[in-house]
Amino acid sequence: MVELDSLYEEIKHCTKCRLHQSRTNPVPGEGPENARIMFIGEAPGFHEDRQGRPFVGAAGQFLDELLASIGLKREEVYICNVIKCRPPGNRDPLKDEIEACAPYLDRQLEIIKPKLVVTLGRYSLAKFLPKASISKVRGQPIKVGNIICYPVLHPAAALHQPKWREAIEEDFKRIPKILEELDKMEIQGESKAKQLSLF
Repeated sequence: MVELDSLYEEIKHCTKCRLHQSRTNPVPGEGPENARIMFIGEAPGFHEDRQGRPFVGAAGQFLDELLASIGLKREEVYICNVIKCRPPGNRDPLKDEIEACAPYLDRQLEIIKPKLVVTLGRYSLAKFLPKASISKVRGQPIKVGNIICYPVLHPAAALHQPKWREAIEEDFKRIPKILEELDKMEIQGESKAKQLSLF
């Protein structure tokens, strides 16, 4: 955890964008350095800003339920956001804020080397597929460079519009199968790009 701790310390003292002026606490991320799955959300909200931890509000409770539904505990996965400080009033992150935080997220990906990256919402999807529409690609594993990206709607979407709850639950249920397929490919040494069409 030395590398992550060092990164967290850097984020704690970051002044690269305007958000450091209004934050209570930065929210770097949390989870084991050897996590197989990384979940990337958008930005910290009110409760996250207060506690310095990701996904601890209502959306976080739903995320915990979703993880439990596929036999995972929060402590087994890595959870972070595209930006590490709360935008005032929970507004959308601005382009320059996302750019200022991008190196931190890149380093988290390098340190953890997750087998699967689950993007939660359109802002984290845009990190990997800037032109993709989440409604069109959600629930489909996609190879981007050396990363397998799995776009899912943000858990908060289900809180604002209950009609999305079932879609999010269904997409989460596919995660164990995707991991199983990735494990098989690794063992067989087959091309992930070629095999992804089998999901």
